[in-house]
Amino acid sequence: MASSSIPLTFAVYRHEPELIAPAKPTPHEYKLLSDIDDQKGLRFQIPVIQFYRYNPSMQGKDPASVIREALAQTLVFYYPFAGRLREGPHRKLMVDCTAEGVMFIEADADVTLEQFGDALQPPFPCLEELLYDVPGSVGVLNCPLLLIQVTRLRCGGFIFALRLNHTMSDAAGLTLFMSAVGEMARGWLAPSIPPVWERHLLGARDPPRVTCNHREYDEVEGTIVPYDDMAHRSFFFGPTEVSALRKLVPQHLQRCSTFELLTACLWRCRTIAIQANPEEEVRIICIVNARSKFDPPLPSGYYGNAFAFPVAVSKAGQLRQNPLGYALELVRQAKADVTEEYMKSLANLMVIKGRPHFTVVRSYLVSDVTRAGFGDVDFGWGKAVYGGPAKGGVGAIPGVASFLIPFENKKGEAGIVLPITLPAQAMEIFVKEVDGMLKGKLTDESVRQSVFISSSL
Repeated sequence: MASSSIPLTFAVYRHEPELIAPAKPTPHEYKLLSDIDDQKGLRFQIPVIQFYRYNPSMQGKDPASVIREALAQTLVFYYPFAGRLREGPHRKLMVDCTAEGVMFIEADADVTLEQFGDALQPPFPCLEELLYDVPGSVGVLNCPLLLIQVTRLRCGGFIFALRLNHTMSDAAGLTLFMSAVGEMARGWLAPSIPPVWERHLLGARDPPRVTCNHREYDEVEGTIVPYDDMAHRSFFFGPTEVSALRKLVPQHLQRCSTFELLTACLWRCRTIAIQANPEEEVRIICIVNARSKFDPPLPSGYYGNAFAFPVAVSKAGQLRQNPLGYALELVRQAKADVTEEYMKSLANLMVIKGRPHFTVVRSYLVSDVTRAGFGDVDFGWGKAVYGGPAKGGVGAIPGVASFLIPFENKKGEAGIVLPITLPAQAMEIFVKEVDGMLKGKLTDESVRQSVFISSSL
């Protein structure tokens, strides 16, 4: 966040939104989404933001013009993005490849990159101005599938912000598209990795049958707590912080991944923070990229959604009272559940159960985008200073999701930044719990001091 305690504010001057169509004629056809793509939990818009420094070698080149032209060229190859989503029988989604184009906004901001502070991380000031929701463009059906805003900064740098209809792509698929735009902007004639549609690879069997247990779609009773007093914070975990957390787990779990370790830590701290009833079940949902789980693996150019929402479930009291290793074992098992058969079973469940939303009652979702490659996208000005999700808590149910984002702090330490959204009172408890764990104090003192309230977060 900015080093100043005063929130940064600035004016953004936007041109009229325009539609960028493919630079050449493209096929007018209908293309079915996969049965992983069109589940209810992906029917929302996801925001991404990239910050770029001034580059003297690009003197005289306008980033908005360069990217606008590169977009039109890229859409010749990724032409479904220029179409519109329609819904067929049984809520089946398909792209009508109309070549209408993606929404594009050119803008200027009265601010320099330096004014954002030493640590570029969510939440970003004036995000709604840097990624403007054009009225009438936000719907999942019959609306542009991408909205892109390029905002020039006073210092010569710029901000590239994007809003994606999540049914079309996951993080890995989106970065394939963004990287292709970058290649075209740098003079390539075609993407280095040709895009692959082939959504049938993640389609249901005929007849459909479920062969695995998918507790992430359990029907759980409870209501969602209103999010009317929300706090947004980002937490940095560098080598020192990760090492401190590893010391809290038993020897046989020391070699767990950083994602598994942080997810277990966050789940435990969040459960304490929201003061869930000890007898209630709480859930952690881990996003698992399944591209490599297939034999053979999915094509490298596949840009659809290719992940699962495996879930770990525990009573809140057990999660709070047990050492960190307890949560870690549950997270590791949930991740291990995802196989090729699991993905096929999941696609079939979508068809049989009417494409349900994953369970959000007392759930927390963590997605690792450290390897997605957002920061590597280069439009000619070099790699992004920050590249990745624009905020935490996105989705149909605000506050449920967090991202692990690659980040370098002002000391030059490479690590992970994690934005989280919680009710303000819960955030205060969460901060204390995380701080305590980093200091090696894995106690349940806060539990004994708190009054339990029934929570449905």
